[in-house]
Amino acid sequence: MPQGIGQPSMNCVHQTSAAVIPLSENKIQCPDSARFVTTILHQFAESLGNAIDAKDAHTSMHSDEVAQISHALALTMGMAPREADIIHVAGHLHDIGKIGVPDMVLRKQEPLNTVEWQAIRKHPEAGADIIRPVKALKSLGVVDMVLHHHERYDGKGYPSKLAGVQIPVGARIIALADSLSAMLQNRPYRKARTFESAHAEIIRCSGTQFDPRVVEAFRKSSATIEMIIATLSGPGTEA
Repeated sequence: MPQGIGQPSMNCVHQTSAAVIPLSENKIQCPDSARFVTTILHQFAESLGNAIDAKDAHTSMHSDEVAQISHALALTMGMAPREADIIHVAGHLHDIGKIGVPDMVLRKQEPLNTVEWQAIRKHPEAGADIIRPVKALKSLGVVDMVLHHHERYDGKGYPSKLAGVQIPVGARIIALADSLSAMLQNRPYRKARTFESAHAEIIRCSGTQFDPRVVEAFRKSSATIEMIIATLSGPGTEA
């Protein structure tokens, strides 16, 4: 896999789980000696993300989009490539908890009712529970990113109603990438937005739904992100 925007360098390979420093607010710490995120780990995460996307034709390529957009945002925010790589892996896995959501809910052609929304809202916790036994993912903070990717900067998200910097920085990045990808894809109950419309909505939600620092990174890298999305939505893929 060639390296570049959206393609992780995978230069953080596992040696011992004890060598990994827990995720901090400003930095995902993974010293070179730990070398924790292997190409195999990334490919496994990508495969799981693809499996979830395959459950619903309306979310084709969603996990890949979220992973690559998150990687670009992390680099724009000044994170080291190895830190962006970890967030990239978490992006692939962010919706893994939907494996437990009934297909009839994921594929419903009308807006969801209250009970169905409750089932959907459980997927961050379910996803964290699924990947928690993988010590590498737990040590690197990927489990927490999956758990908290639906928190809001203003504290009105779920499942824990965390606010501001209480939310892991990787989760704050994935939250924006997830929302952008969702807005750009058709759903049974609404049409996809244009990139310009989605861009304006994200800017509007700075400081409420999204971390202003992540929004600023999005503003700066929007041309690159639009190119990533266009590449993923090219011939042979479904938007």
